[in-house]
Amino acid sequence: MKPSVLMLAPARPSAMERLARDYDLLRLDEAEDRDAFLDRHGAACRAIVTHGHKTIDDALLDRLPALEIVSCSSAGYDAFDVDALARRDIRLTNASPALAQEVADMAMLLAAAGWRRLVEADAWVRSGDWAGQGEFPLRRGLRGRTLGIVGMGTIGQRIADLAGAFGVNVAYWNRSERQVDAVYHADLVDLARASDILIVIVAGGEGTRHLISAPVIAALGPEGLLVNVARGSVVDEEALITALQDGTLGAAALDVFASEPEADPRFAAMANVTLSPHLGSATVESREAMSALMVDNLDAHFAGRPLLSEVALTR
Repeated sequence: MKPSVLMLAPARPSAMERLARDYDLLRLDEAEDRDAFLDRHGAACRAIVTHGHKTIDDALLDRLPALEIVSCSSAGYDAFDVDALARRDIRLTNASPALAQEVADMAMLLAAAGWRRLVEADAWVRSGDWAGQGEFPLRRGLRGRTLGIVGMGTIGQRIADLAGAFGVNVAYWNRSERQVDAVYHADLVDLARASDILIVIVAGGEGTRHLISAPVIAALGPEGLLVNVARGSVVDEEALITALQDGTLGAAALDVFASEPEADPRFAAMANVTLSPHLGSATVESREAMSALMVDNLDAHFAGRPLLSEVALTR
């Protein structure tokens, strides 16, 4: 008998084909009456497939007594109550390995664009008054600068690898020191003070909310650049906006925002801010790989094999 899998959000077509073929796929995402659907099918569900923006909490889990695993097609899982999962010994997997390179690429693209003020330079030409404005203000080059990475996980290490091609020095902060070729800072303010560019790539959630605080932003300084490819909640946006407006911080390059799918309009009003609509993993190849990994983890679980990308939950 095929295991029953509850779908909270659709996946890529190739993954949908595999799920429909190998599992009893229960489409809660298409149900007109969710309560009635769960009353009918909830007791049989052994797995959930979803992305990290769909809520998984006690109210849902109480209706799924046979649930064994949640397989997530995104890296983040901010909407999941991980404590509730841990209390029930429910396993969790994410898709971080499948998107690591694309997000790392995006981080360095934003770092280079923000450092060289590419958005301002683009507007300089588009104004139609290049001759009248004169030469675009000179900037210092990237080579020899210090790049600080907040979070030396899989993606952070990919960023560090890419950074070498730009000739920058790499330093990092992490909750624990890693065996990597970069300078470790146990204090986040110290890392910001030592960095020209600070790239943020930690998980979201309450544990990292406003990790990038006013003191961290101030330590980065009036020539510094903050790049956020993590989650909008990780940065204190009010403190960031104030620092950008009063010159405490030089510039920012942001792919994520606290109020997605909207961004604070004050960011758009500032020329020293580079904006991107959460494009970190937004390539065809990456999204295919993320959905495939979600199904691969299900297959491994039900075959009794080790999971490919399990998230360690504190029980």
